[in-house]
Order: sequence, then structure tokens, then C-alpha cells
Amino acid sequence: MLPLIIISAILLGSSVAITASLSVVAFLFFLMVDEYPYLQAQLVPLLTSAGLFLLLTICCVLGFFGLLKKTAWRWWGQAAMWTMLLVIGLYYWPGQ
Repeated sequence: MLPLIIISAILLGSSVAITASLSVVAFLFFLMVDEYPYLQAQLVPLLTSAGLFLLLTICCVLGFFGLLKKTAWRWWGQAAMWTMLLVIGLYYWPGQ
């Protein structure tokens, strides 16, 4: 089970970094939208992406700590994490 914990930790760290980065960029867009009105059109997709990665981060936390603490619901946390990763992959898949 150690490899699954390591993979979950990598996914957790990556999703936290992406969520934090998107949130900072969204905050900067929000501050600069008055000076640069074309940013308004990009704000909604940016917030959508930030929300998706926030959900992935929450699912990764559940999956990682569920495995680490050997809880009874650890496989539900892993299922949520992998499902959310699949949802994000399908959202960003080209040609949609």
C-alpha cells in the first residue's frame, strides 16, 4: 500500500500547488479587471478551473489521509480522488 500512499501524496501536493496558483491568479484578475476589461471574459473559466482543482484537492486530502490513517473509508476517499482526476481530465480533453 506504500506506493499508493506515495502516489496520493504526489497528487495531493500537485493539486494544492495548482489550486493555490489559480487562486492567486484569479485574485490578481479580480484586482485588475477595472484597468483591463478583457480580463473579465477570462475570469469565469479561471474560477471554474480553480473550483475543479479545489475539489480535487479536497478529494486528495481524503484519499491520502484515509490511506495514511488506515480508516474504514479509505477506499471511498481513493475512489473520489481518482474520479475527480478523471473528471478534470475529461474537462480539459481537447475537442470538447
